Amino acid sequence: MSVTDLPALNASLNALATVFLVTGWVFIRRKQRDAHRACMLAACTTSAAFLASYLVYHYNVGSVPFQKQGLIRTVYLSILFTHIVLAAAIVPLVLITLSRALGQRFDRHRRIARWTLPLWLYVSVTGVVIYLMLYKL
Repeated sequence: MSVTDLPALNASLNALATVFLVTGWVFIRRKQRDAHRACMLAACTTSAAFLASYLVYHYNVGSVPFQKQGLIRTVYLSILFTHIVLAAAIVPLVLITLSRALGQRFDRHRRIARWTLPLWLYVSVTGVVIYLMLYKL
């Protein structure tokens, strides 16, 4: 695997994190706490692997400009801007949410998880969308 393969890996990790997040949400709605815990820890691990791979890629390659013009560029930049802002915010939110769950402070965990989950899903899904727009359009 070379550095040029990392964007596809990153998109795959984001997609996998999305699957773990949605599956974990389904499990907790069904009161299957152990399965929920396993999925959410898998989502954390997958997202951490994404972050490491993302940093390695951009350290070696730098930023990659979006080449298209017109309305699609505006759409891309809008998605990218919201993705970047929320990606920066999601790291501490995930860490707080995880620490509350692991500390068995479930009332406080639930309060923040209601915000963390949809934001984390947005960041994961838009990560895949950004990859597709940047490398596949």
